[in-house]
Amino acid sequence: MAYASKIHTAVKLLSSTACMLMLSMNASQAIQVYKSIGAYGEVKYSQHAPQVGKNIELIEFRSDGRQNNAGQLAGKTDASQSNAPSAEEQRVAALETRIKEQEAQANAQRCQSLRNNLTNLNVGGRIYEMDASGKRQYLDGREIELKRERVQQAISQYCGNAAT
Repeated sequence: MAYASKIHTAVKLLSSTACMLMLSMNASQAIQVYKSIGAYGEVKYSQHAPQVGKNIELIEFRSDGRQNNAGQLAGKTDASQSNAPSAEEQRVAALETRIKEQEAQANAQRCQSLRNNLTNLNVGGRIYEMDASGKRQYLDGREIELKRERVQQAISQYCGNAAT
């Protein structure tokens, strides 16, 4: 509720400032107003070019009160802010980094699991799988060899190198 009140107050101030500006100009001149964004994200209006700020916009009011060349940028930005990423860009970059780290960790776990499976297939002995009803289904030599080849392909895909 307080935020809405601040916005309402800012709109009133802006309206009264614009009216005063229009009343103070005579028919032959235009008034220039600089619109900028302050350090805390607040919008500022001034007749003087700000020394620091970002997204500085020059607004010219004609004698009839309309804007002249609406949206023309003044070309001034804060040198320390010019190449710095915004808070949203930083948040996105941090999330992307965290996702990549989690993917790398999951990939390492998958790789280790595949290598363990290959070791078990190479040890020998009786190998089985559980069927849908929970019963053991023992694999014959041909099925074991097929599984070994599939695991080897998966290791090559996920681990980047072939294990023996």
